[in-house]
Amino acid sequence: MKQYLLSVHVVEGAPTPSDEEMGVMFRETGRINNDMQAAGAWVFAGGLTSPDSATVVRVENGATSMSDGPFVETKEHIAGFWVIKCADLDQALAWAERCATACGPVEVRPFDELSQA
Repeated sequence: MKQYLLSVHVVEGAPTPSDEEMGVMFRETGRINNDMQAAGAWVFAGGLTSPDSATVVRVENGATSMSDGPFVETKEHIAGFWVIKCADLDQALAWAERCATACGPVEVRPFDELSQA
């Protein structure tokens, strides 16, 4: 089975969900997680803290530098992700549709065949 990354995107400046809306998102996401596990699609999932908590580590010419903040300056950030295994892209897109309904835009990307050896 091929593995796919479903990454949840949040857009900077978009309205922040209310506590009640967040509660619904967490409940729906939990339900999807349970369904993925029951279907055998679940590999791993997790939420991420805000982009301002990131540290970027670079090594150039043998020298290591570290800087605060996300790697790229963008208005859209990854807020969380799932790694799932599916028979094909259509199956991954069906899971992504459920995830997007629960918590916003989801990008679907297959893992490189070489990384699944």
